[in-house]
Amino acid sequence: MVSHAGNADYHSVQQAIDALPAEGGNVRIAPGIYREKVKISKSGVHIEGAGRKPEDTVIVYGDGAINVGGTARSATLDAAGDDFRLENLTIQNDYSLNPANPPSQAVALSVTGDRDVVTRVRLLGAQDTLFAGKGPNGRMSRQYFSNCYIEGHVDFIFGNAKAWFRQCELHGIANQAVIYTAQSKAAPDEDSGYVFDHCRLSADPAAHYIALGRPWRRYATVVFLSTKIDAPVIAEGWREWTPGKTNTLRTSYYAEYRSFGVGANPSGREPHSHQLTDGEAARWSLSVFFGGATDWLPTNHLDGTQSNVHR
Repeated sequence: MVSHAGNADYHSVQQAIDALPAEGGNVRIAPGIYREKVKISKSGVHIEGAGRKPEDTVIVYGDGAINVGGTARSATLDAAGDDFRLENLTIQNDYSLNPANPPSQAVALSVTGDRDVVTRVRLLGAQDTLFAGKGPNGRMSRQYFSNCYIEGHVDFIFGNAKAWFRQCELHGIANQAVIYTAQSKAAPDEDSGYVFDHCRLSADPAAHYIALGRPWRRYATVVFLSTKIDAPVIAEGWREWTPGKTNTLRTSYYAEYRSFGVGANPSGREPHSHQLTDGEAARWSLSVFFGGATDWLPTNHLDGTQSNVHR
């Protein structure tokens, strides 16, 4: 157990991670605020907050890309091993909360392993909150996020993983621009994309220009299934990476199926995006998306029950 208590096994999360054997293991964290950066290279690491709710256990740090030599190095928690599990806690990058800091990317959670599962986790940041991507060798990175709350503003879910988000809330914080996704599939045959299933999109009233996403790479792939859009998203939904300079919407794959709420506007969407039929949406089911290989997901993650983030 990790705790601030004097008789705890470990007093920092990184100490507990370092003490695990090469094949990984379980780390439980007592309620409290742990101000540290955590780096995980081992596979099979399972981290769980021991509080009653995710807010009780917080891992927080405040590095920005501008002062640590790049976006990847700014992550509060960097998980590169396979079969990673994260449950019932909060990961935060509070770089943007210091008014003295210049604008910068500042990652809360970076996940780049394969068969990773993140459940009931709050991810708090501003620009580039969650990096759901592949590692430096570019190998397969399948990820599953369930019942999570993710907040930020510009490109706050970004990367090239093959990631599924079920019953998560994506919340845009106050800012001149909020762009929920910046997926980065770079080639037509790359096995990469984001699917958001029965999620909710919300935004602070002080958030201004709000878009579903923009393509970080030419073949960006993002699909929203039965998503409640409670934010006033621009009618077009999607936008160019740099309007007037890039031309990647035509090569990207952006799609929605039965979006509803104030920001749902099927007839006004960007012409290159798609409104899926029932048959087309079936091709984006969980089992199809992961090629039938879902044995790495806990069975209780597949029951389709609704989450409190929608209430």
